[in-house]
Amino acid sequence: MRSVLTTLGIIIGIVAVTTMSTAIVGLREAFMSSISSFGSDVLYVDKFPWFAMNDWRLYRNRKDITYEQYEKLRTVLKNYEAMAPTKRTFGASVKRKNRTVESAMIIGTTQEYARTSQIILEEGRFMNEWEAKAGRRVCIIGKDIQNELFPDISPIGREIRINNIPFKVIGIIEKQGSGFLGAFSLDGQVIIPFKAFEAAVGQARNRMRIDIKIGNVERLEDAKEEIIAAMRVIRKVPPGKPEDFAINQQEAFKQMYDQTVGVVAIAGIVITALSLFVGAIGIMNIMFVSVTERTKEIGIRKAIGARTWSILLQFLTEAAVICMIGGIIGIILSYPLSLVINQFLPTSLPIHIVFISLLISALVGIISGFVPAWKASRLNPVDSLRYE
Repeated sequence: MRSVLTTLGIIIGIVAVTTMSTAIVGLREAFMSSISSFGSDVLYVDKFPWFAMNDWRLYRNRKDITYEQYEKLRTVLKNYEAMAPTKRTFGASVKRKNRTVESAMIIGTTQEYARTSQIILEEGRFMNEWEAKAGRRVCIIGKDIQNELFPDISPIGREIRINNIPFKVIGIIEKQGSGFLGAFSLDGQVIIPFKAFEAAVGQARNRMRIDIKIGNVERLEDAKEEIIAAMRVIRKVPPGKPEDFAINQQEAFKQMYDQTVGVVAIAGIVITALSLFVGAIGIMNIMFVSVTERTKEIGIRKAIGARTWSILLQFLTEAAVICMIGGIIGIILSYPLSLVINQFLPTSLPIHIVFISLLISALVGIISGFVPAWKASRLNPVDSLRYE
């Protein structure tokens, strides 16, 4: 009973470290999946940095990126695979007959967006260069749009209305899921030519960015410097003045995530350490009591030839086993707990987390049981006589 009660601290500590680890690993997997649409070899020229930590007014007063600047950059820049101007708006109305989608994401771009983005078509085709330049009213839709507006028939060749302007469906995007940890659905998008976007949605409230696929992650930094130099000339930024634009990339999301999760992990480690410390103190106390109660046993064993190291190993093993049992119970409790958490946040329980938890349990047992074990191994056999 004493051992069971003593292991509660170990159980709580292992539950804490295992649950925290599964949540962090699961969140990272979901996060990396959600930002995969940005592409690791794609740079985004925008008015704002994605994670602005300075005075927001400094960025707000910048001039917007324009289509003319995109065309100039396209002629100046040499080392890239694809470049596409992009505008987008959320919450647009998309209709077909008596069916409506009220929260669609409309993207205005060119034919090269098929290469700068990570979309894959399930059916149909992407817009071609002629359709993009002419601003033809064609569109590529996500699975959510298809399921809502065309539940029983193929949408290819059929018409939808974006803000009451007709567009012909020419392609369907494969299911992509949620973007950026569920902030929005990537399957609720409609891609149309850039010039058609400005006619259907307007120009005033939707800022433009330029998506540039470099094609080689190793050349990303060199390409970034080249883009900065070209954009400074195009936007007429005086020498010595800071850039009035930002070059964003997928790495910015990773850095932000690592910083945020790092703080959470530190807090979790502190809580876990406190729980394990309490458990270690309990194990140490019960082992001291065990040594005191078993002095006669220890004395008899030493009197008939037991060596010091065998006594030490015996009590260290007992302490480690008690803690290992607590660790196993903690892992067993962590699994259903992770399933509950998975209903709200993504979780993942890799096998190495289980082994690490068991290793931590064993180490806590060995460390906390060392002093009592050392005391037991150094007892004089004559001390057993006082129990006669």
